[in-house]
Amino acid sequence: MNEVINLQLNHKSVRKFKDKKLPQDIVDTLVDVARHTATSNFMQSYSIVCLTSKEKKQKLANICNQPYVAEASHVFIFVADQYRNKQIATENNQETSVLHNMDRYMVAMTDAVLAAQNVNLAAESLDLGTVFLGSILNDNEAVKELLELPELTFAVLGLAIGYKDQEPQLKPRLPKEMMFFEENYQTFDNYIDKLKQYDNIVTDYYDLRDDNKRIDSFTHQITQGMNRKPEKRLRVKLDIEKQGFMID
Repeated sequence: MNEVINLQLNHKSVRKFKDKKLPQDIVDTLVDVARHTATSNFMQSYSIVCLTSKEKKQKLANICNQPYVAEASHVFIFVADQYRNKQIATENNQETSVLHNMDRYMVAMTDAVLAAQNVNLAAESLDLGTVFLGSILNDNEAVKELLELPELTFAVLGLAIGYKDQEPQLKPRLPKEMMFFEENYQTFDNYIDKLKQYDNIVTDYYDLRDDNKRIDSFTHQITQGMNRKPEKRLRVKLDIEKQGFMID
């Protein structure tokens, strides 16, 4: 065990921030951490759009349907980006149709997500609060307009960062034996029985939270989640294709 691992084992999403801006040197450090993240084939196929204005953060909060997004000091939006690489190759008179392939979208998306996780860990090491924003996918067209994204780019994930104004409880995770397998994937005859003890732990967690009295087991959450079918999120593949990806 060391300090880094201890941070990782105690990761908590923060959804309440102090009205205090991050100094520029911290922002620069977080960007440098992103820049030094592992990247496929050294293509560096991602970019970050940082929102700090109240107006833009509020617009994003409305898209996410999460008011606390507007309260964060900075919101980093991690963008799968093959536009820059297309321009470089085009200026060198190179044909670029390969960038429209799903493989190149996956490369760019993975680069963006790896950078997001790296920035998150760095921010937490500075005792900052963070929360990932998969909710930016609620309306991809609106996010595209907000960020003025060109072709061959797609906003994959957001990360709200700021000074913490809460200390959430540690959320219990799946048992190791249910998600870590050696040599081959394992299936089980009855997942609900296997997860009965974990269900009780999750129910107790929600029952004891100060800010949320919901009593909900893990398997119930998963089951009920099948009913979540937001129209705009279900068409994400079409939104990605509109940006020029996955069409070959």
